[in-house]
Amino acid sequence: MGSLKAPDVSSHPIGCPHKNGRRATIMGIGKAVPSHEFQQKSFSDYYFEITSSNHMVDLKAKFATICEKTMIEKRHFYMSNEMLRESPSITAYSSPSLTRRQELADVGVPELGAEAACKAISDWGKQASDITHLVASTSSSGCMPGADCELARTLGLKPSTKRFMLYQTGCHGGCTALSLSKDLAENNPGARVLVVCSEVCTLSLRGPSALHIGDLVGQAILGDAAGAVVVGCSPTADEHAVFELVSTCQETVPGTEESLVSKLREEGILYSLHRDIPLHVSSAMERLVKFMLQETMALDLNDEVFWVVHPGGRGILDRIESELGLRDEKLEASRAVMRQYGNTRCSSVILVLEEMRRRSEEHGLSTAGEGLEWGILAGYGPGITVEAILLHALPDKAVTKYTGGESAGHVNVPSW
Repeated sequence: MGSLKAPDVSSHPIGCPHKNGRRATIMGIGKAVPSHEFQQKSFSDYYFEITSSNHMVDLKAKFATICEKTMIEKRHFYMSNEMLRESPSITAYSSPSLTRRQELADVGVPELGAEAACKAISDWGKQASDITHLVASTSSSGCMPGADCELARTLGLKPSTKRFMLYQTGCHGGCTALSLSKDLAENNPGARVLVVCSEVCTLSLRGPSALHIGDLVGQAILGDAAGAVVVGCSPTADEHAVFELVSTCQETVPGTEESLVSKLREEGILYSLHRDIPLHVSSAMERLVKFMLQETMALDLNDEVFWVVHPGGRGILDRIESELGLRDEKLEASRAVMRQYGNTRCSSVILVLEEMRRRSEEHGLSTAGEGLEWGILAGYGPGITVEAILLHALPDKAVTKYTGGESAGHVNVPSW
C-alpha cells in the first residue's frame, strides 16, 4: 500500500467536526504498572518451578523458545511471588480456583486503575470532582458492583457521575472504551469523560499443559497494567488537547469466531489461539484504514501517519507492518510497550499512546504523534474484532476548537 487518503477538514465528513460543532479530544493520559517485575529471559525457569512442572522437560524447552521469540524483555504482575506460592490452586493447570482468583481481581483491577486515573487527571490539570462520566473496562473481573463503583469511590468522583462498565471485551476493549468516550463527550455538552482500562492476570495465570499450547502462549506474553485518559470537547483556556478522536470503525471478521477464544471456567480463564490470527487481523486492518481515509487527498502511510497499534504479539505486529507496507520504525511505540510490559490487553493502546507522546516530547517534535498530524489507533481481540480510531494530533501546547470552521467559545466544566 503506497499511500491512502488524508482527511480534508473542509470537504470530507471524517475530517469535519461533530455536527454540533464539537469534537472529542484527549486532554490527559496516565498509566500504571504493578511493582512486581519478572524478567522474560528467566521466566520459563521461574514459571515451571512455581507451577511444580520441572518434570515436563520437553514442554519447558518449548515454552522457553516461545518466550524468547516474543521480543518481550520484562512484564509486571499484580500477583507477587509470595501470592503465587500461597495459592497452589492458581498455579495448577486445572484446579477449582475461581473464588480466589476473583478475590484478587476485585482488589487489583480498581487499585491499578485508580493509580493510572490519578495520573491522567493530574496530566489534565483539573480535579477528579470535575469528571462527569466514567468508562471502565477490564477482562479480569466480573463482579457487581463493579470496578467502576470502586474507582468512583477511591477517586472521589461525584455521586452524580454517570458510569459505564465494560466487561470481557478482550484486547480491543481499549478502543471500545475510547469510542464510547467520544460519543459521550460529543453528545453531552461540558462532559469530561474519564476512561480507565485495567487488567491483571489473576484469572488467566495457570500451570502448563502439553494439550493446550494456545494457553501456554498466553502465559508467555500477558502482563498487567492500567491506562487512563480524560476526554472532552471544546477545551477551556486551562486545558490542553493532545489528540482529537476524529472517527471510529469496527469490523468483526467473518468465520473467525473460534480463532481467538477466552472461556471463563471454574479454574479461571482458558485461551484458545489460532495460528491465522495475524493474517485475519492484518487483512482487516488494511480494510479499516482504507475505509477511514477514503475519498480524500493522498496520504503516505509512512511519512504522514503515526501508528498506535495494540501490541498483541510480535507476529501480529510484523504482519500488520508487512500488509500496510510500513517501515520498521512506524510501529516502534507499540514494540517498545511490548518489550517493557508484554500484552496488557485492553490497557495496551493507552500505554502505546503515552509512550508515543513521551518519545515525541523527548525529541522536541511539534505534535505528540511523532510530529505528524494524522494517525491511526487500532486494537483487536476476540471475534475476531478489529477496531480503529482516526486521530488528529494537535500542535504542542496549542488548543484547537471547531464550530464549522470558526473558533468555539469556552465550555466550563460543571462544578456540581
